[in-house]
Amino acid sequence: MIRVLLVDDQEIVCEGLQRILSSDPTIEVVGAAYNGLEAIDLVSRHTPDLVLMDLKMPEMNGILATQQIRAAHPEVRVLVLTTYDDDEWLYDAIRAGASGYLLKDTPRADLIRAIKGTVEGDAYVDPAITGRLLASIAQAKPISQQPTQIALSDRDREILRLLTQGLSNADIAARLYLAEGTVRNYTSAIFAKLGVSDRTQAAVAALRYGLVDPDEGG
Repeated sequence: MIRVLLVDDQEIVCEGLQRILSSDPTIEVVGAAYNGLEAIDLVSRHTPDLVLMDLKMPEMNGILATQQIRAAHPEVRVLVLTTYDDDEWLYDAIRAGASGYLLKDTPRADLIRAIKGTVEGDAYVDPAITGRLLASIAQAKPISQQPTQIALSDRDREILRLLTQGLSNADIAARLYLAEGTVRNYTSAIFAKLGVSDRTQAAVAALRYGLVDPDEGG
């Protein structure tokens, strides 16, 4: 079972999401919080696998809540579900540690697929804003001083480059003529070396520290 905590300041939204998610027998909604402070408390009490997080809320917004949840419980994934698609909210959420960013008009099947994929370590960003996110990160000047503990092999960098382009494990496997399981093992090792837990954060780290050139190789 995937244990999910809902966070939204509108009770009717939480009720609707609970009905949607309860239709899948592999998902259990463990609670609902109506602001960031409640979310932090409920994460400590219920230790969900994933928090479905709204952004604009009273008491504490979703950005600050995400940051504190990820700092205290790095094993808990946060998937943002919001109506706000402007760049500032998007970048702040990813920097705070969110694994994905979806808009509230996301179809039901896509939402459930994103929840399952995020728990498995994939990254889900709404197609309407994915290009803006990666373009912004890629255009940012890399930090000249890389963390000294990052030691990537040539194959690591090759896979990381393709990952920053948004390719799935299956796509990377096909591109490099590797088994998908082999690529999965490489990505897990890369996450450990970068100190991240999912593809979104790996892409951010790779581009931030200039570890790869996302445009290399076409």
